Amino acid sequence: MLLLFLVFFLSVFSESTCVYEKTMAEQGLVEVQQAIPGILVELKYATTDNFMHKNVYGCLQKAYLQKEVVARLKKAQAYLSASHPGYHFLIYDATRPLSKQWDLWNALPQYPPKVRSNYVADPAEHSIHNYGSAVDLTVADEKGRPLEMGTPFDFFGEMAYPSREKELLASGKLAPKFYQNRLILRQAMVHGGFMPILYEWWHFNAFSRLEAKRRFSVLR
Repeated sequence: MLLLFLVFFLSVFSESTCVYEKTMAEQGLVEVQQAIPGILVELKYATTDNFMHKNVYGCLQKAYLQKEVVARLKKAQAYLSASHPGYHFLIYDATRPLSKQWDLWNALPQYPPKVRSNYVADPAEHSIHNYGSAVDLTVADEKGRPLEMGTPFDFFGEMAYPSREKELLASGKLAPKFYQNRLILRQAMVHGGFMPILYEWWHFNAFSRLEAKRRFSVLR
């Protein structure tokens, strides 16, 4: 009877384990919330609150990153907590399977490839997300509420561009409070060793695409 129970338990457990999360763990990636207490996770592509308006990730609900990236994120969170007590990171996306990268890319046929790649990396070249070396996130207050950043996550347009912030601020299009909130996020992430990008205030890379490809295997 005990043997039958164990077989049943293991079969149920394996069925309930997400194949993507299982593969990430097998490849040595780290589940972020286990490694960094207090960090928040809401994978937007596992909800309908994204530009596709549907759950793209299915069973993938947890944020995984390479252990070196988690170490940097932990340093960034410590800086954020020290400079703004009660604030925590809220992760919107972390490691992304390459198959899901294709889903995102194919959902934007209205943009020519050169423009499209500003918002979604070309899956033929791979995204840094596909190597567990990029993270999309914001800052949440002591009650878990995300700070206002001037645009939602996944906003396609200049209002989300860090490269245009000073111009948008000067023209009155971007409120000073939203700009300051972006600085809180960016300063903490840069302190942790991350690199911001030109077109998305929420996206940060731990490594270049070339370095990520050299260090890690792509998650299919």
